Amino acid sequence: MQEHEISTNPKASEAHSGLPLTDMPSPDPATLRLILITVATTLFLASTGNTIVTTALPKIVSDLGGLAHISWVVTAYLLASTVGAPIAGKLGDMYGRKIVLQSAIGVFLFGGLLCGIAPTLETLIAGRFVQGLGGGALIVVSMAVVADVLPPRERGRAQGTLSSVFGFSTVVGPLIGGALVQAVSWHWIFFVNFPVGIAAFVILSRTLKPQADRVPHKMDFVGSALLLILLSTCVLIANLAGTVYAWSSLPVLFLLVLAPMALVGFISAERRAAEPVMPLDLFRIRNFQAANSVNFLVGMAMFGTIAFMPMFLQIVKHVDPVRSGLYLVAMMTGLIGTSFVAGRFISATGRYKILPTLSTAILTLGMLLMTTIGPDTPMPLITLYLFLVGIGIGPTMSVGIVSIQASIPRQHLGVGTASANMFRLIGGSIGTSVFGAIFTMGLGTHVQPLMPRVREVRELTSSMVDQLDPATQAAVLQGFSDALSPIFMVGAAVAAVACLASTRLIEMPLGPAGPARRQAQETPAE
Repeated sequence: MQEHEISTNPKASEAHSGLPLTDMPSPDPATLRLILITVATTLFLASTGNTIVTTALPKIVSDLGGLAHISWVVTAYLLASTVGAPIAGKLGDMYGRKIVLQSAIGVFLFGGLLCGIAPTLETLIAGRFVQGLGGGALIVVSMAVVADVLPPRERGRAQGTLSSVFGFSTVVGPLIGGALVQAVSWHWIFFVNFPVGIAAFVILSRTLKPQADRVPHKMDFVGSALLLILLSTCVLIANLAGTVYAWSSLPVLFLLVLAPMALVGFISAERRAAEPVMPLDLFRIRNFQAANSVNFLVGMAMFGTIAFMPMFLQIVKHVDPVRSGLYLVAMMTGLIGTSFVAGRFISATGRYKILPTLSTAILTLGMLLMTTIGPDTPMPLITLYLFLVGIGIGPTMSVGIVSIQASIPRQHLGVGTASANMFRLIGGSIGTSVFGAIFTMGLGTHVQPLMPRVREVRELTSSMVDQLDPATQAAVLQGFSDALSPIFMVGAAVAAVACLASTRLIEMPLGPAGPARRQAQETPAE
């Protein structure tokens, strides 16, 4: 069997590595197809790592105990993947994608092993943190591989397809987790990744070359540590403040003081570093600013919708938990479909600026329509609104990565790609926290007076509502809808700001694609 090897060395693949990205030779179709399938599988492996555990949490608590700390099973993965992604992207830029991908797969599987054999909840949380480090690295470095093996014009189609993997995993992950918990045990939601991870490791080892040059590098340890602290405090504040801890509590106040200190220290360290982990010059690039602003804002709207719609469906519409998750398929269908179409459009035309502006305008409309839903809203209409929200999100994911990769110096390709995922995840964390605070205030205003015996309205369940007399039940359901409405109104405002931010994108020339590109290369200059 013949081995196909593609160099993923950012410096060796292009002589003028300090200049913006330019066209690169494409691999042969068979090798390219194998690489892209493996990258998509790796992305699915990493992105389901977070969602697959959600349906298993009740069983995990039953076996291991520790109900008070169960939220850390999800938070640990999110935190680690957020802080690990930019550092992994930088390491890929410095030492090549292959070694970083191999290491990330190993870290991800080792973390899964720790989780699968965990005798205590503390061990499980530690394993989830390790797994998150590997998962965050897999996501960003895999997407950087696409930029290594494809020229800019042809990346749109691939990035559109890969971006749809995230939406697909959001729905499929909990379903796979629920099926495994029901059929065998919760331990297998971590063991099931091993065959896929090992297969991806073998294929990537055969198709990707290690870095050819041996240029010495100096890792920015101070900047990496301060970036880790900064991102950690942002994620922890978003996930813990106002929920696990009060805003006036000592842990939250400590984090609020630590965050600006870490930011100042990080900026100072990056100005002095020989090879900064997150070069400050990137923030002077207009497309980097605009694309990541859109990523941050759309992440807020996306994760906020995902977090609160199942609750609305279960309590107000009396939909069981499994079916409430399936209704999000409508949103993900719109997301996956438009992400795929956007990628095809970019590859066919070389244009992309109009896509995020149009899609975020649709997202604004979808979020405004969501403010009108209530106990009497027909389910087909809610499904349509969710579909519109998905349409509004889809193109921003692929366009954001393509526009960043087309605008930044080649030696920063990995960390630039990582920034797209980093800002989206931080936006999702902050959005979920902000929306949760709004929702809690709404419940206190609209529902608490109707149910004085319920101490914590956030613990309201559909069975509790079912036990109320008809008149009170109708009032509670309407109050619940009224508490959710401001969430979607804020989401609409966020989407509108994202629409404005997207207009700042500059359409960089991506060059011809396919046969046209090859013909252009073969035509001598006049």
